[in-house]
Amino acid sequence: MEKPELLAPGGSLEKLKTAIDFGADAVYIGGEAFSLRVAAENFSKEDMLEGLKYAHDRGKKVYLTANIFPHNDDIAEFENFIDEIRPMGFDGVLISDLGMFDIMREKAQEIPIHVSTQANNINWRSALMWYKLGARRVVVGREMSFKELGEFREKLPEDMEIEAFVHGAMCISYSGRCLLSNYMAGRDANRGHCAHPCRWNYALVEEKRPGEYMPVFENERGTFIFNSKDLCMIEHIPELVKAGITSFKIEGRVKTPYYVATVVGAYRREIDRYFADPENYTFNEEEYSELCKVSHRPYTTGFYYGKPDENSQVYTSSSYIRDYDLVGVVEDYDEKTGIARLTQRNKFSVGDEIEIIQPGKPYFKMTITSMRNEEGLPIESAPHAVMTVYMAVTEPVMKGAMLRRAKK
Repeated sequence: MEKPELLAPGGSLEKLKTAIDFGADAVYIGGEAFSLRVAAENFSKEDMLEGLKYAHDRGKKVYLTANIFPHNDDIAEFENFIDEIRPMGFDGVLISDLGMFDIMREKAQEIPIHVSTQANNINWRSALMWYKLGARRVVVGREMSFKELGEFREKLPEDMEIEAFVHGAMCISYSGRCLLSNYMAGRDANRGHCAHPCRWNYALVEEKRPGEYMPVFENERGTFIFNSKDLCMIEHIPELVKAGITSFKIEGRVKTPYYVATVVGAYRREIDRYFADPENYTFNEEEYSELCKVSHRPYTTGFYYGKPDENSQVYTSSSYIRDYDLVGVVEDYDEKTGIARLTQRNKFSVGDEIEIIQPGKPYFKMTITSMRNEEGLPIESAPHAVMTVYMAVTEPVMKGAMLRRAKK
């Protein structure tokens, strides 16, 4: 069996580097135009070049998302955009629209084309047609089951790669092609401006009783009727591998670097654990616990085991579960003294029990016994944003390690 690619979101240069450091084989990013995540920080030309160098120097790949559904006035700008990014060295470009696909073939045929999930690929004939047109990877719709994925792998040419989401937010609309945001907020989800109206709280108004809002209940569980749980497939690595998936994709370009570090690290360790001894593999429950330490909705396996039922929705609230806070990031470490220099991200104090995560190692716990500020003076807490803190740690740490604390 060939080990699948672990593909992580890169919503900014910092997140790209974090994903690579914590074990991603590849990262997908968006430019300042043509990406479906305008809420992400996204990449300037200079950031793209720096991110590509950072990844390629470490033997990793970077894919560019250009998967909006364009209108006529987007075409000329897209052609110029491709001229700009062509020499940069991207390892693939994600496309949804047939016209943009054609532009890519005309202007940059050496760059592999990946067909985005927005193109709604849920049958093998559709994927085969994209292959015949020149695509080398298809990102399948989230509506796919393991059975259907197995049929994809069986029917498609061996060199046609299959990418599938394994973790992250689920869209209530068909493969993300949603019109709610456009109608209700004037923001086109298919051009990257989604206002997430599927997470809003809805009430019912009868035509002849304006102003009388009646709550919408579904089996008395609440009113957030479009609000899906988050996808989480970390407990099912063997099934994902056997289905023939080339690339395991994590959603989350608008999530934090801490989210990226934690989720990528957990999947990296679990994939490696499986491939180290497939016949005797058992899932490490600690990795599921890790994924519960980031901001998330309750988890589901989505469509992999069949069509979701009412248990795949969250009816009572649209809020996230946030049980841990990121409190600091390591900027430097002195091996002789065991002192780490930190940048504060949230308030923490002497006496707090914290956990420290870092690339390639299990997290460790410690209690903060003393801290000093930038002037070397003892302090009891670090209340100020991005202040510099010096603190003794009980185990060696590396630059980029993150400190988290359970919410009090």
